[in-house]
Amino acid sequence: MTQHESRTVRHPLVFRRLQVREVTDLTPHMRRIVVGGPELEGFRSGAPDDHIKVFFPNPEGEYVTPTPGPDGPVFPEGKTPSPARDYTPRHYDPAAGTLTIDFVIHGDGPASNWAEQARAGDAFAFGGPRGSFVAADDFDHYVMVGDETALPAIARWLEEMPAGRKASVLIEIPEEADRQQLTTRADVSITWLPRNGADAATSQLLEEALAGVAPEGDTFWWIACESARARRMRVSLTGQRNVPKDWIRATGYWKHTS
Repeated sequence: MTQHESRTVRHPLVFRRLQVREVTDLTPHMRRIVVGGPELEGFRSGAPDDHIKVFFPNPEGEYVTPTPGPDGPVFPEGKTPSPARDYTPRHYDPAAGTLTIDFVIHGDGPASNWAEQARAGDAFAFGGPRGSFVAADDFDHYVMVGDETALPAIARWLEEMPAGRKASVLIEIPEEADRQQLTTRADVSITWLPRNGADAATSQLLEEALAGVAPEGDTFWWIACESARARRMRVSLTGQRNVPKDWIRATGYWKHTS
């Protein structure tokens, strides 16, 4: 077997309609929403950084979602498609028939606005995940780097890590009050980096902290934050530290627009 062999697992694309079951504020900038319903049966999520496409009401207040077609998703003609955003499936409980998603509350936007107003009984629509990236489990060390948008994926990954696994985690958050209690069986070092008013798109807290992380042995590096920042950190790892590209997964979870 090839050493450090990560893989991608594909899933059938399924669109589902559910209802909000519970709404809980975790921190000043994170709201947990639990959804459920009969259509959740058969849901699959094979990796901590999976993403589902969550749909929100269109300008007419309707949920206009697609159906799978031979060339991709197809929306109904004559209607304005619902805006959609990608979110991490934080926890799936097949016995309870519920799915938990954590939403960052960041101000104006279809997702944040919806999450701020969500109540039990509200409609909920999503599709996916289409696939799962399963990181190799034979690295000596795992480094996870992300801002608050990556926190659900990081928290899930830590929960799923087995005892004996070694990891270093850097998490940038809006303020000190946005820390969360994270649980894991692994040997993990967690560094919280509050921005305290600094701009999330131009902050250098993650970059500066990452420069000081020097784990021993073969290391898998996972990065998720603003797109340009994630790209620069990936380039730094490959260009300055000579980390093999296959040992890095750097993803833009959002993109700054001026």
